[in-house]
Amino acid sequence: MSRSLRVAVQMDPLEQVNIDGDSTFALMLEAQARGHELWVYPVTTLSLIEGQGKGGRLQARARRVEVRRIRGEHATFGEEEILPLGETDVILMRQDPPFDMGYITATHMLEHVHGVGEGLSLVVNDPVAVRNAPEKLLVTHFPHLMPPTLVAWDSRDILAFREQHKDIIVKPLYGNGGAGIFRIKPDDENLKALLEMHFARTNEPLMIQRYEPAVRLGDKRIILVDGTPVGAINRVPATGEARSNMHVGGRAERVELTERDREICDSIGPYLRDHGLIFVGIDVIGDWLTEINVTSPTGLQELDRFEGINSAGLVWDAIERRYPS
Repeated sequence: MSRSLRVAVQMDPLEQVNIDGDSTFALMLEAQARGHELWVYPVTTLSLIEGQGKGGRLQARARRVEVRRIRGEHATFGEEEILPLGETDVILMRQDPPFDMGYITATHMLEHVHGVGEGLSLVVNDPVAVRNAPEKLLVTHFPHLMPPTLVAWDSRDILAFREQHKDIIVKPLYGNGGAGIFRIKPDDENLKALLEMHFARTNEPLMIQRYEPAVRLGDKRIILVDGTPVGAINRVPATGEARSNMHVGGRAERVELTERDREICDSIGPYLRDHGLIFVGIDVIGDWLTEINVTSPTGLQELDRFEGINSAGLVWDAIERRYPS
């Protein structure tokens, strides 16, 4: 593609990223290598101005940035400016969850500029689809791919599910990085206390899933670009840990896609493609799909190291196809 795009990245502080593992940093490096102009801003600087007779204007307090793979010197920033987001071409919505009301509000605001054309900016991923698809709930639309799962407030339903399946995983619906995930074994006496603590702090329901022993062999993160799988990494839990997330000590390994993995991707790929979910990471344990991550998926740099590919380039290929040359 010959056309240079103006790209705004909505993210947590760039100064604090791990340049050897962060997927947003990889996407920014690739955008810059393609000649695209990079801006960065935190979600808390978004402003939506309405009622001036000329339609709404979404803006952010952003800085022009250049990035490089040099530890401690990986970004050079310009001065902060007010950036009308409708004057950009692409917005990467890459701030981390939790998927709370602040996150939801940001998707509503970005909807005002989402699209391709004058006064619009392609938001990746589509803010409407992200709002309608929190990862632990989107997966429930594909029940034939899931392990036995319950989403509930009522402790009686949760206890009955535990009675049926014995060994279970308890997850908050809107967390990230493995935070708040517990394995409750059949002889564990702490479930009622855990439920009391959770519901004393929030009115959000919990997700309960049957524990899959195959997780000891790894929780597979499969990266899909425009609904097509481009590769996977296997995340193996640390000794004494039920969670495989990298944030809590999981170890990444190279892994091949199985026939079942491809069946799962073939089932969900059309939905992702049709809803503008360009960059997605799904989690598969054994034969079962457990999450569809659409908010700020990770894994690009690990995948590249194992497979010798440029997965960020594949994401940008998909974005650039939306624009005429």
